[in-house]
Amino acid sequence: MGFAEQRFTVNLSILFTELPLLERPAAAAAAGFPAVELWWPWADSPTPERSGLDALRKAIEDAGVRLTGLNFYAGRLPGPDRGALSVPGAESERFRANIDVAADFARSLGCTALNALYGNRVDGVDPAEQDALALENLTLAARAADRIGAVLLIEALNAPESPRYPLVSAPAAVEVVDRVNEATGLGNARFLMDLYHLAMNGEDLPSVIERYASKTGHVQIADTPGRGAPGTGSLPLADLLDGLRKAGYDGWVGLEYKAGDRPSADAFGWLPVAQRAAR
Repeated sequence: MGFAEQRFTVNLSILFTELPLLERPAAAAAAGFPAVELWWPWADSPTPERSGLDALRKAIEDAGVRLTGLNFYAGRLPGPDRGALSVPGAESERFRANIDVAADFARSLGCTALNALYGNRVDGVDPAEQDALALENLTLAARAADRIGAVLLIEALNAPESPRYPLVSAPAAVEVVDRVNEATGLGNARFLMDLYHLAMNGEDLPSVIERYASKTGHVQIADTPGRGAPGTGSLPLADLLDGLRKAGYDGWVGLEYKAGDRPSADAFGWLPVAQRAAR
């Protein structure tokens, strides 16, 4: 099967970033992709002006692509932050202010996956205090996601690039997924399996797939080393995606890799144009 049977969605927060935000959905469509995903596009504002939200919605609709995933507010990303929901004080409040804004925007475009990055550890704050705050905020986010018929995604990052982020393994992220589902009773918290991050952590990816495919709500890929396109590194991504399909995952696969020193439109040569449309 390889890449041929997958449903790919382009992450517009890491690809096509040489273009203004509102031009990126059309660029992804021109490259042959039917779907896109986004980190929260307004890193400095959890509650942007309505005009900004409307303009982005129109750009996505006009491009004829589907929004398959959206991050909640996560602080400065890209940048030093890795989420806001476990950070006491102003950042936690910003996350809470963003919950309904992000959920309503997602609903307006039929998006059914919302990703909540956990946040870095904070000097001088008891990790248990941060974890309790995280559970409170994730519970609120899960309920908002349920309101629009969406899943709440919880992601493991990698320790080399995110040393202060506490969820740096698949088991750590899935443990939070389970705690959120137990707290809400909704069952809509799911694992975001980013194969790049897990590989950077040195995890046994076939074992992770076998153990956690049933709890996975979304998959993202990039090659290692370098976080480039498939084929630029040593990760057997086609085989791993085959394994996921055999384990029962049939959802979207997010292309969350760096184009390098070339235009993003030239970073898809690993995937024939005929294989880019949704299956």
